[in-house]
Amino acid sequence: MRTVRLALAQLNMTVGDIEGNTRKIVETIERARAQGANLVLFPELAISGYPPEDLLLKPDFIEANLRALDDVRQATHNITAVVGYPHADDYDTYNAAAVLQNGKLVGTYRKHYLPNYGVFDENRYFGEGLESPVFDFAGDIVGVSICEDIWYPVGPPQIQALAGGAELLANISASPYYRGKGRDRERMLATRAADNVAIVAYCNLVGGQDELVFDGASLVFGPRGELLARGPAFEEVLILVDVDLAEVFRARLHDPRRRKDVALAQTFSEQVRRIQAEPLSTPGAERPPIEPLVAPVLNPLEEVYRALVLGTRDYVHKNGFETVVIGLSGGIDSSLTATIAVDALGADHVVGVSMPSRFSSEGSIRDARELARNLGIRLITISIEPPFEGYLKALAEVFAGRAFDVTEENIQARIRGNYLMALSNKFGWLVLTTGNKSESAVGYATLYGDMAGGFAPIKDVFKTLVYELARWRNAQPDGPIIPESVLTKPPSAELRPGQKDTDALPPYEVLDVILELYVERDYSAKEIVEQGFPPDVVEQVIRMVDRSEYKRRQAPPGIKITTRAFGKDRRLPITNHYRSRLVER
Repeated sequence: MRTVRLALAQLNMTVGDIEGNTRKIVETIERARAQGANLVLFPELAISGYPPEDLLLKPDFIEANLRALDDVRQATHNITAVVGYPHADDYDTYNAAAVLQNGKLVGTYRKHYLPNYGVFDENRYFGEGLESPVFDFAGDIVGVSICEDIWYPVGPPQIQALAGGAELLANISASPYYRGKGRDRERMLATRAADNVAIVAYCNLVGGQDELVFDGASLVFGPRGELLARGPAFEEVLILVDVDLAEVFRARLHDPRRRKDVALAQTFSEQVRRIQAEPLSTPGAERPPIEPLVAPVLNPLEEVYRALVLGTRDYVHKNGFETVVIGLSGGIDSSLTATIAVDALGADHVVGVSMPSRFSSEGSIRDARELARNLGIRLITISIEPPFEGYLKALAEVFAGRAFDVTEENIQARIRGNYLMALSNKFGWLVLTTGNKSESAVGYATLYGDMAGGFAPIKDVFKTLVYELARWRNAQPDGPIIPESVLTKPPSAELRPGQKDTDALPPYEVLDVILELYVERDYSAKEIVEQGFPPDVVEQVIRMVDRSEYKRRQAPPGIKITTRAFGKDRRLPITNHYRSRLVER
């Protein structure tokens, strides 16, 4: 047997906190060494945090990263570490992985495939790597790659396995979460392991960074595509697993496919450079066997909920806040947002504010009080009637002869926004907005009103999913938390007598499907109608989406949980005359 004990350091790093990230890396190296690890992997750009964006354009930032890498290097006695960091030479900056062993820099790998789609913008910052080196640890051959490199069937890992003989393919990653991505990732990695007849070790970042959440869920697969280890989602953890590199050799003897790829191996041979290093393990060293961690796969609703909790916690804490404040209307969106906030921060760090008006129903006021009581949070009640009456009087002359309309509705929302921002200024609380993706898509929100705030936890959550998440959370052992009446009453902004959301919008069960087709899948109006939706409804929804881009640009950041979140994912011009129509003119 040629057993190597792998450690996958699934860590929560902070962008720009070079000192803190380095300290965490060094401490984790010490933990891995104490547990007998030979090789420890850290996430992509672990030293700088991911994504560092335009910090990479600051020479002093790059230099600070290089100094930090040197500190990490000095901590690697009797262990080998693969650490992600921004590397620079005289020509360019690179997304790189340093291989460090016994206080030495053995070599560096530069990322080949630089994603430039969705939330990614790596071509803006990095040059492309051209080599696919393998590291020869006295006969144990390891190929190192970074994130996107392993998503391609013919990429650096295949080159390292085929032309370089790599038996262990180590991929360090910062792969952002979206709903269902974990299943796709596992299927891809199992395929890479089986196709290359190699052990694949995939170490992923965990934690929140602005709009992004990284789910961790690091993985190790054997040479037949069998799962050897899985880290938990949304948690920091050090995953240990013993892998037998001799098993790779045995599996390859029984796989004739590799013999057919001799010509392909020769094609790639110029990219492969073998870097010599010391043995990964000490001959004759004994250690008790370990049982590798295989964390369960979360159900889809728990997965999304935990992403929202982690994203909220990290945004609040990493930006120096302790307490958040939320307007509680007694509706489903504010109820779910407050519940997420308490799960993320604790009840002592969440404040609810009830801001009733002449149009607020007694039921909604009661629901807000009950929610606050169930969550154990402080509830402040401030009526908006005095300033609202003042606005009406101040504007009476200029508005003379005009009926009450959306103008007066928006005034109420803006008073509430002012109240929340005043509390934020006075007490240092971060305002969490409560708007969902359905409302944001069609502009069913008030600029400088319910859109005013610092962070939007459910910004990328469709309304129908809001209800599903609320019911899931109520079904947990400490539930129900959200009052049942909140889940059953018709949604309403309560800005005029008898108002319901369906006065202005299609039912959310219809709206959300149309939005998914148009926003996330780029269906045309004609294609959506062909799915069975009324033409007038489709045209109404598309018109509202297209006209609301200017609003979305002014909204606070929020957590990405879909494949096409507003903001970095979906980028459309505000000034834009193109419209998807049923009949082209």
